[in-house]
Amino acid sequence: MNKILADKHLSLLLVGFYYLVAFTIALFITVSLFNLSITNQNLIGLVTFLSELNKMGIAYSWWFILTWHISATIIIFIFSKLHNNSSIYDPFWHVAPIPIVIFMCFDNYFIYKDLLVIFPFLFWSLRLTYNWYKNWQNLYHEDFRYIDLKNNNKLLAFINDFFGIHLIPTLIVNLALFPISLQLEWETEFSFTLVLASVFTSTAVILQAVADEQMRTFRADKNNVGKTMNIGLWKYSRHPNYLGEVLFWFGIYFIGLSAMNLYWMLICPTIMLMLFVFISCPMMDNRSLKRRPDYREYMNSTSQLFLWFPMQK
Repeated sequence: MNKILADKHLSLLLVGFYYLVAFTIALFITVSLFNLSITNQNLIGLVTFLSELNKMGIAYSWWFILTWHISATIIIFIFSKLHNNSSIYDPFWHVAPIPIVIFMCFDNYFIYKDLLVIFPFLFWSLRLTYNWYKNWQNLYHEDFRYIDLKNNNKLLAFINDFFGIHLIPTLIVNLALFPISLQLEWETEFSFTLVLASVFTSTAVILQAVADEQMRTFRADKNNVGKTMNIGLWKYSRHPNYLGEVLFWFGIYFIGLSAMNLYWMLICPTIMLMLFVFISCPMMDNRSLKRRPDYREYMNSTSQLFLWFPMQK
């Protein structure tokens, strides 16, 4: 077993098996819960509520998706605890939405305009999965952010692990995905606005890919050990890869907006923006400050997230 855990490819196969098990069991749990809720006459209030959601169509489907998403998260959390390694959850961010989007496609009639939604989404998901694969080491390696969050007493460590590392990110992704359902589940017509939104979303993924590749090339050079990356896109932003991620979710919002003018949905990508501005970026900045002596100067002269010209020294 130790050989499997220590080997990159064998541990990847094990994690892949965990995800297959998690989504399969979660699907059966969700179907059972919904069937039980509809047929059990003792739960009159819940039955009435779900029947109203069913009439709304998209809302009912989203409750189903949310239940499925959360159930899978709990199962992945169990596997994380089994190995005492929360990095098992890492690919959930970009892998879990795949079956969700597939479900939304098959839940209604597929039309060719849906390709404008599916392409940038799959481009994003597969690219992040590839990036995760490149950076994956084995099941003995855990992301420093998770280690820091769990470096507390047992109760607080459990709360941070279950809610902070697993459940809350799942809920944020689930909320941010909602606009995409408007295009996939509503019978909307092809529009030039959708084309623009699709191009914008794909461009955001390209921005993220370029930033990641520039950083990977920089780190591959042994002469750069202990130095701060400040060339390419990283000259204009301390976290251009995160910028690409944020813009992707705004692109998902624009895709939904092209189907229906529900401007309140702006909350979906805005929450994602807040996650990166107030949590992800500061965590990475604090780690870099401890590891790189020149990072303070870089931090003072370079924009946190959005691309902008460096401040003059």
